[in-house]
Amino acid sequence: MTPDWDVVVVGAGSSGCALAARLADAGRRVLLLEAGADHARPGDFPPDLRDAATLGATVPGHPANWSLSSELTPGSRVPLPRGRGVGGSSAVNGGYFVRATPADHAGWAAAGNDLWSLAATLPAWCRLEADRQYGDRPGHGADGPLPVSRPTAGSPLTDALAAAASELGVPEEPDKNAGGPPGWGPVPFTVRDGVRVNTAMAYLSPRRGTPGLTVRGGVRVRRVLVERGRAVGVDTDAGPVRAAEVVLAAGAVGSPHLLLLSGIGPAAHLREHGIGVVVDAPGVGADLSDHPLVHLPWTPVADLPEGDWPLPLHSVLNATSGDSPVPGDLEVLPWLRPWARVVPGGGGDDRTLSLAAGLYREESRGRLALASADPAAAPRIAHGYLATATDRRRLREAVRLAAALLRTRALAPLVAHRGDPAGDVLADDRALDAWAAAHLATAQHLAGSARMGPDGDPGAVVDQHLRVRGVGGLRVADLSVLPEVPTRGPAATAVVVGERAAELVTGG
Repeated sequence: MTPDWDVVVVGAGSSGCALAARLADAGRRVLLLEAGADHARPGDFPPDLRDAATLGATVPGHPANWSLSSELTPGSRVPLPRGRGVGGSSAVNGGYFVRATPADHAGWAAAGNDLWSLAATLPAWCRLEADRQYGDRPGHGADGPLPVSRPTAGSPLTDALAAAASELGVPEEPDKNAGGPPGWGPVPFTVRDGVRVNTAMAYLSPRRGTPGLTVRGGVRVRRVLVERGRAVGVDTDAGPVRAAEVVLAAGAVGSPHLLLLSGIGPAAHLREHGIGVVVDAPGVGADLSDHPLVHLPWTPVADLPEGDWPLPLHSVLNATSGDSPVPGDLEVLPWLRPWARVVPGGGGDDRTLSLAAGLYREESRGRLALASADPAAAPRIAHGYLATATDRRRLREAVRLAAALLRTRALAPLVAHRGDPAGDVLADDRALDAWAAAHLATAQHLAGSARMGPDGDPGAVVDQHLRVRGVGGLRVADLSVLPEVPTRGPAATAVVVGERAAELVTGG
């Protein structure tokens, strides 16, 4: 049968929007399918998705949230928000837009994926951004679809935090996207005039009504259709769609879930759920990586002025643990607003702030698996956090760094009360491990669940061209293909995966 489309892209999230737009620009007839709502113009997005000062859509039950959950460690289950609707998680996150580091790219290339070295990927990085401060400098872009800027206005708190980092000997890092040594510096955001600019606004809205790109929201894909070893389309709740090529861009949860539902995954696991085996691919759902973190609560003095910066984040501290194989494996992220105001309905009180202390290069790996052969049933997700002594040791270092920040002379006049962990806990490795395990959270930075790798790598699901091994005409293009999660928040990396995937699909 003649295909209806040149390419069907499943998932209009951070990667899928960029991919579909660039393929349409290259002359392909592209159908972009999204399970959630479609908003054609930036002004069509609901106010809570536009407002970058809040994260209300991350509360379970919100229509723009898949409302998943995960087991971080055995017996520790937490909500796992994932964006649902055009823009994906870029429509519900904090707008934090930091590139993967040169060390991240070097690691991916060293694992047999030289097409993902920094040199190979840099043109895509430059193409996607319009950097207000550094767009005219080498290695940056000034004319891309996504506005990137850093806060310039501060407040007494942000000024004190900067002084506190300096007091601890942390170097300044004014451009988190320059690939320099980790330090303290302002966060790059994709926020313009207080509006969270998601990838659907940036990539899809300007192309609405143009030939070559069709977007359909409210369409859930049930599985990939495979005939004689080749993907020929997808089965959806609105009926089958045929295409010459299928690209899954449903994210680090959605894409491996669809592969499993389509008979591509560990054979024994598929048979357990009554799914016929198309390809025995043991890496599907394996090697899930993310960033574990804990929050250190504290209460500021009552008369602390907030300043003019409206967002809950301003600057971040990136540091390197004592035995890390890569720079910048630790992060301390100071929240400037109480959680009750950042996430309406998410709990907390109106006074407490927190420092999020995270491990951004972990050895431990998680797994995604089927709970049922029903496409509507959410998969089982287990992060497998803190499974190694090295991970526990490095997370302790992150917590102690955050605690030291709160105890500096620069910050002391603004701190009315420091919460847990107490000093005796901080001083005892075993006690601090127990405290961290009891307060463990996730940064929600999932990657690696359908990772790329060279021929001969038994855990690699796709090759470095993102082609699924064993099935022609099928690729995956989202954070699930990365060998491991970047050592910075991966929102920007998800976009560059879509941009780079478009180059690979079109032969660029």
